[in-house]
Amino acid sequence: MTAKINRELIQKFYGELDERSKETLDAAAERVAAVKKRGGKVAVVTGSGPNLHEGVTTLIAELIEKGVVDGVTTSSAVISHEMGGALDRVKMCGAAQLGLDEKFMPRGNVFEFTDMTDEELDELSKEMILDRELLAKRHDAEGHFVIKAAANMAYPMGLRTEKLAEEIHSLCRQSGLPFEAVAGWGCDRRTMLGAGAEKGVPVLVTIPQLVGGGHVGMAVGDSIPVTERSRRISAMLGSSDVIIESAVALTQEIHDGPFETYTGHGIWSWWQGQPVYSLRGKTLIRFDLDENLRRAQDLQRSSAMIQEAIDKGLPKTKISKIPFRMEMSAFARHEGSLPVIGDIGMIWPAFALKIADALGIGLDFMSYKQETDDGKAMREWIVKNVRPLDRGRMLAKFREWQEARG
Repeated sequence: MTAKINRELIQKFYGELDERSKETLDAAAERVAAVKKRGGKVAVVTGSGPNLHEGVTTLIAELIEKGVVDGVTTSSAVISHEMGGALDRVKMCGAAQLGLDEKFMPRGNVFEFTDMTDEELDELSKEMILDRELLAKRHDAEGHFVIKAAANMAYPMGLRTEKLAEEIHSLCRQSGLPFEAVAGWGCDRRTMLGAGAEKGVPVLVTIPQLVGGGHVGMAVGDSIPVTERSRRISAMLGSSDVIIESAVALTQEIHDGPFETYTGHGIWSWWQGQPVYSLRGKTLIRFDLDENLRRAQDLQRSSAMIQEAIDKGLPKTKISKIPFRMEMSAFARHEGSLPVIGDIGMIWPAFALKIADALGIGLDFMSYKQETDDGKAMREWIVKNVRPLDRGRMLAKFREWQEARG
């Protein structure tokens, strides 16, 4: 998206954050810029829905292209959506008028059609058998169009992604590669998967985020052993100086897993002579809507309450008197943690622009809060320009990989 960056709107986003979030966002951007200037690495830990709808995953792909982001973890749901092009437009129709058995329809008895041209459908028919009779009904059926996460519940692209997952899984079993690496060969470079494949940047699904994305999630989980997945993620995070968490749950089991020694369970891996890493000295940045995240950090820094609860074996929720999410524990206790509380649709553009300016980088894509005019235009651009996985290119890259290995 070679578009003019709306600095005025981004400054407005920044201005709407509370004062403490402005301070931590400034500190976070300065930390990332300093790390990149000295040749360090930055990893991003992303969640699902909001990151797609706010254009954040597309912005992260841009930051991979520009050398700012050196590794990504995400969910299997995001993998399936990026295989479909991140966002697409679908027509939502009542299932009854299509003659479909409502017993098997999603809540609300809705059936969705991917908005595709006849030419696009003809191209897709070279890959899979299409129900032309059903597709013919989409024009006359009553319904409405929405933009949503791509390749999800809509026909035929949702089904296509499910079928591709089975094929990619077969390639993974032949090669020993993760699902994400093989799928990335065919994905658009404006997705995290596609940019990662082109730039040699790892994009991996975490173990807590394996469930999701239908058959994609199962294929991702089955593509390599859980232990190898954990080892690969540990290598990525261990080599990173800064870890940015964006609207994601269960990160305690991501960044302090079985090979992390500072806040995690890595002591026994170390004890047995296995490679381990430490979060000591790293920076943890978290973009989150939950004010309790910052409250937990305040409690720890004012009274060491969270660490004391752990030392005494007491429930953290009861001693802190706040709803205690799993990921608050390590984050609140880590000296290098920076919570930025607010809407990621507002935080990410302000954050990315500050980093780009500090590093003298020009960005060719910028995300915006989806409710704004710029955000709506951004979502339309993604629908039009970020294309679904190219199966032919993926297979060609797979053949090249095999030939290179002899």
